[in-house]
Amino acid sequence: MPIRVLPGELVDQIAAGEVIERPASVVKELIENSLDAGATRIEIDIERGGVGLVRVRDDGRGVAASELPLAIARHATSKIASLDDLEGVTTLGFRGEALPSIGSVARLRLISQAAGAPHGAEISVDGGSTTAVRPAAHPPGTTIEVRDLFFNVPARRKFVKSDATELGHIARLVERLVLSRFDVSFRLRNGTRVLLDAPAVAGADAELTRVATVLGDEFATSTLPLRQAAGPLLLSGWVGLPTRSRSQPDQQFWFVNGRSVRDRLLMHAVRLGYRDVLYHDRHAAYVLYLTLDPKLVDVNAHPSKLEVRFRDSRAAHDFVFRAIERALAETRPETDAATATRETAGGGIAQDGLLAGRRGEGVLAVGGIARDGLAERGIADEHGAYGASAYAGASSFASRSGPRTAPLPLYEPSRDPWALAAAIAEATPNATESPSDDQPLGTALGQLHGVYILAQSESGLVLVDMHAGHERVLYERLKSERAHGNAPSQQLLEPLVISLKPHELAILLEQRAEWEQAGFEVDALSPTQLVLRRVPAFLSTAEIPRIVKALVHDLTLDADTHHLEGATERLLGTLACRSAIHAHRRLTLPEMNALLRQMEATERSSQCNHGRPTWTRLTLKQLDQLFLRGR
Repeated sequence: MPIRVLPGELVDQIAAGEVIERPASVVKELIENSLDAGATRIEIDIERGGVGLVRVRDDGRGVAASELPLAIARHATSKIASLDDLEGVTTLGFRGEALPSIGSVARLRLISQAAGAPHGAEISVDGGSTTAVRPAAHPPGTTIEVRDLFFNVPARRKFVKSDATELGHIARLVERLVLSRFDVSFRLRNGTRVLLDAPAVAGADAELTRVATVLGDEFATSTLPLRQAAGPLLLSGWVGLPTRSRSQPDQQFWFVNGRSVRDRLLMHAVRLGYRDVLYHDRHAAYVLYLTLDPKLVDVNAHPSKLEVRFRDSRAAHDFVFRAIERALAETRPETDAATATRETAGGGIAQDGLLAGRRGEGVLAVGGIARDGLAERGIADEHGAYGASAYAGASSFASRSGPRTAPLPLYEPSRDPWALAAAIAEATPNATESPSDDQPLGTALGQLHGVYILAQSESGLVLVDMHAGHERVLYERLKSERAHGNAPSQQLLEPLVISLKPHELAILLEQRAEWEQAGFEVDALSPTQLVLRRVPAFLSTAEIPRIVKALVHDLTLDADTHHLEGATERLLGTLACRSAIHAHRRLTLPEMNALLRQMEATERSSQCNHGRPTWTRLTLKQLDQLFLRGR
């Protein structure tokens, strides 16, 4: 076949394939044009999943009658005029492809009245054939109707899914746009049925309420507000609590300068921020807005504009990662007063002060009591050691309030913050402790099946997974010591020889640097013998062989799948898990209370290193409801 120039109609249809993938693509392009036109109210009408009709009406600036032919011409736009404009584009659209692409594969009708014009005008495009401009009655703003999508491209029409499926894509698209602009009202209708009605709002509380209309009340009540700035970068929005993770990444929304994106660099930065508070096969929920100088980001890097390219991608990535990490560091037990304002009525148990969610969304409701919906790996996997030396390595934090009657002395800055054993030794065995209003986890009453600590707080009953809580305390301690380069370790009087499999020893030696950062001094005595000369100070000598073997086994199995990113963090996390108190270890009341105080003062202590919840609360109101008791 000889080389030939393709006819214009075929060129338009080929180009349309890059812009118009399905009916939702039409909705996206039309709404973005409305937003660029300064609209404050946008109405979307759908019929037959968008194949029969897509109508978008706005109250924006409108298009002058003389410019209507240009509006449907390829590569004609009012948004950029030079390369400099493209490098700092602030509008959602700028290529001048949307309307001509749509008009080449559908029947398009554009009616508009420009601001200050005496009347409106309209123009039509039928499969690429354009009509003359004619007067039309229309209020200020623009209406675009798109009918019979792909009527002249049968090959494309075959790939369109069912009406329900296409409508679902459109609804999710409109939801993203609703989250992108709180100052614009959106209404989505399918025939006569209103699917989404989101009036414009202003103010943080009102914005979160609008977010709840899209993502549900559970998201709104289980998120942390975020606002961090560094130089030209501003990150704001909401990040979900780790205990409200999801099985699918269906509640992850990124907006860069108001543009909805699915950028891999930004998503990786968030994933890294959640790295040691989220189980490896779970997904965080968040709505985040990154604002920066338009000249620092290239929005013309993806055919559908779903990805962006930053001038300094490393700086953007690190900024987002650090901001998320700082926000999640505060996920520790809240005070009863703060929690009570966030609880909703019901008979379930509040996790981290929040009512348990629906099945499949991070928490599984069983018999009215909230249980972890993740894999039950808590106690079954807990083979870690507990002893006086292990607990001596944990932090000791007492109440931050004034003097009180308690078995533990008040915390003093001069005291070794990790000397829990010493704090317990100073306790008064027969003293009774009353819950204080600044102790969210309350005071210990006893143990349940040697696994859970039962504590009384001012608002009700608190249940704590003692292994999970101690695991988090140890892990944060190990990270802090590594960051400051002062991880305490002890030289063994006699080197300890441990037998390993050849491949296990080889993997360990490859990770020697990480083991040394954690406080170990390791070497190979033979192809199957490991020699230890130095170990972390908090490890009990008698337990070292078992813990080291467990560490090697875990790190060998989880090298590619562990939820912690980075070899050192993975080692420290596994070391904390294996060293934490294990199930059926009987604790005294002073030991339980010391652990509760540690958790209250430890960052990220509302979840263990694997992302499981460490505690839950049953309020007096919920107890009354369970027992049908009136007060």
